[in-house]
Amino acid sequence: MGNLWGSKKTTKPTNQPNKIMDTLLQLLAAAEGLRGNLHVGLAALGAGLGIGFIGAKAAEATGRNPGAQGGILTIAIILAALVEGIVFFAIFLANNAA
Repeated sequence: MGNLWGSKKTTKPTNQPNKIMDTLLQLLAAAEGLRGNLHVGLAALGAGLGIGFIGAKAAEATGRNPGAQGGILTIAIILAALVEGIVFFAIFLANNAA
């Protein structure tokens, strides 16, 4: 009896977990030089997403209550500055670690 597609050809089991492990080890070895800058990139990515969410929610809140535009703008600017400060901490840590 063949497999589902009617083929009678049998395949030998491959050593797939070892191939995956070898690939992961190669990726880790390649990323060894990036470890100092990886957290800076991740912090910048997170800050960019955070500032985008702050802007989107500030625009949404202003649309719902236009009278509170001044307070919403002030809070959004302060929060964006605090989120951006995380990137500066990451850059500072990367420079001191090297």
